[in-house]
Amino acid sequence: MGYFESIWKSIVLGTVQGLTEFLPVSSSGHLSLLQRVLGYSVEGASMTFINVMLHIGTLIPVIFLFRKEILALFKKPFKPLLMLIVATIPAGIVGLLFNDKIDALFSGEKGLAMLAICFSFTALELLVCETVILCRKKKPKELNWQHTVPMGLMQAVALFPGISRSGSTIVAGTVTGAKAEDVAKFSFLMSIPVILGSALVEMKDVIFPESGAVALGGAEIVGMLFGMVFAAVSGFFAVKVMLKVIQKGNYKWFTLYLVLLSAACIWIDVLF
Repeated sequence: MGYFESIWKSIVLGTVQGLTEFLPVSSSGHLSLLQRVLGYSVEGASMTFINVMLHIGTLIPVIFLFRKEILALFKKPFKPLLMLIVATIPAGIVGLLFNDKIDALFSGEKGLAMLAICFSFTALELLVCETVILCRKKKPKELNWQHTVPMGLMQAVALFPGISRSGSTIVAGTVTGAKAEDVAKFSFLMSIPVILGSALVEMKDVIFPESGAVALGGAEIVGMLFGMVFAAVSGFFAVKVMLKVIQKGNYKWFTLYLVLLSAACIWIDVLF
C-alpha cells in the first residue's frame, strides 16, 4: 500500500472511529466492517494494533473534556476511583482471556454474520433503554455501586465488535436508575483504562516481535498517525453530541441505523 492510499484510508477509518466510539453504534464494529470494504486484511496483529492506536486517538478528547473529573478521582474519599477500578475489572479479564478468540471469530468467514447479530443486539439495548426512560416513574438516583457494577459487566460484553461500549454502559447505568449526566461521565471515564490496557497489551508485539506479530511499513505508520489525529478531532464532536443525546434519552434514530447496518452486513455477506 502506497503513502497516499494509506493516508486517505486511515483518515476515513480515524474519522469513523472517532465518531462511533462515543455514539452508541460500536466503533469496533464499524472498523471491522469498513476495513473489509476498503480492502484491508482484517486478520493478524498489525490490523489489531492499528485499531488500538485509533482508539488511543479518541482518548484525547475524553481526557481534555473530562480533565476535572479525572483529577477529582484522586481526591478523598476515592469512592469514584474505586468504582471505576471495579467496573474495569470484567472487561480486563475477558479481554486477556478471550481477545484473540474474539478477533479470530470476527475476522473469519462468519465475521459479517457475527457483526449483524451484534449490531442488532445493540439496537435492542437502545430500544429497551428508551422504553425504560419513557415508562420511568421514580426519580433517578446518584451514581452508586448498583449502577457501576452492571456498567462494568456490560463493558465486558461490549468487547464483541458490533456491541457498543458506550451504548451498553449507558444503557446499564440508565436502566438501573442512575442520573443521565452521571452515567454519561462515568461511561466516558470507563473508556480510558480499557483503551490504555488494550494498547499496552498490543505494544508487547512491537517491543517483543515474534512470528506473526506487528509488522508495519512506513506508509502504514504515517497513515496510522493521520488516522489518530482525525479520530481525536471527530471524537471531540461525538462526545458533545452524545452528552446532549443522553440528556434527552432519544435513541430511536441510532436504533434504526443499527437495524439497517445489520441488514447491510447480511446483504454484503450474501452477495460478496
